[in-house]
This record gives sequence, structure tokens and C-alpha cells, in this order.
Amino acid sequence: MQYTLSQIDSIAETLVREELPHSHKVLLFQGAMGAGKTTLIKALCEQLGVGDRVSSPTFSLVNEYQSPSGTIYHFDLYRIEQQQEALDFGIEEYWDSGAWCFVEWAERIPSLLPASYTEVLITALDEHTRRLTIVQHNE
Repeated sequence: MQYTLSQIDSIAETLVREELPHSHKVLLFQGAMGAGKTTLIKALCEQLGVGDRVSSPTFSLVNEYQSPSGTIYHFDLYRIEQQQEALDFGIEEYWDSGAWCFVEWAERIPSLLPASYTEVLITALDEHTRRLTIVQHNE
């Protein structure tokens, strides 16, 4: 699926309507720095009914939001240097919570990923255009 940044809200709406009902609750957002991971997560949270301001949890590592469909956790693991740091704040308990977990920079904790998850790969084609690839990973 290809989109421009001006189409982000309609892409998020499509994902919520067509993809999320069939995906795992843990979504790993992959892409280069500046590809638009946080931007897409913000749009998804808005489509899921989050009323609060959605921001990147770069320094807090995880932000929690409430939506009509339940809790959403947004992780930014960019600052994780050792996987033990993620264990220390209970990352595995989040996976098992049944809540939506939107994760940026999951490649920092490869051995801690849940057995089943949905990978959302964002590739920048040019300054304004992105390609979105969604892959289900099952145990």
C-alpha cells in the first residue's frame, strides 16, 4: 500500500477498519528514522478514539492512552541499550495484557518479542511518499 503524508488519516482509517481486526494486538512499526512511524501511530490512535494528545514516548519509553476499545500502549525503544532495560520495566507483561501495543524500534529487543505479532514496515519512497507493508508473524 502506498500513500502520501497528506493521506495519513485515511490510511489509518483503512488500517483500523480492514487490518487491525485481523492483526495481533502487538504491532511492531519498522522503518528508518523519519519514515513516519510516530506519525502513523498518532493517526491510528486518533482513529481508535484516543482523546488525549498522542506524542512520542522517546524519553518515557511508553505512553498509555485510553480509547473506547480499551488501553493502548505506545512504546519507543530507541533509547534501549540492553534488553534487560525492557525486562526491568515489564515489557513482557504489556505483551500479555491484551491491550494494543504499538512498538517503535522493536529491533532493540529481538529476543523479547512475543511469539505472535504484526509487523508494520514503513519505507520512505521520497520526501512525501511511503510504502506500507503489513506482515503477520504467528508462533
